[in-house]
Amino acid sequence: MCLGIPGRVVELVDGYGGQLAMVDVQGATRRINLGMLDPSDQQVGPGDWVLIHMGFAIERIDQDGAEQALDGLRLMGSGPDAH
Repeated sequence: MCLGIPGRVVELVDGYGGQLAMVDVQGATRRINLGMLDPSDQQVGPGDWVLIHMGFAIERIDQDGAEQALDGLRLMGSGPDAH
C-alpha cells in the first residue's frame, strides 16, 4: 500500500493528451498527471476527487473517501512524537 493524498480537480490543462490537471491539495494548487487512472473510469473533471501519489492521480475517489484519507493522514501526524 502506498501513501496517497486526496485532492480535488480544479481544471484540466489544455494539451498533454488530456492527462494533466490542476488539483487543489489542502489549499495548494498542484499540476497532477492523470495518465495512471483506469481508462474505463469516466473522464475526471473539475470537482472530482482523486488520490495522488508522487504527482500522479492513482485513483478516482468520492468525497467520503477523500475525508477518510485526510482523517488517516491526520491520525498519523498525531502520534506521541507529533510536534
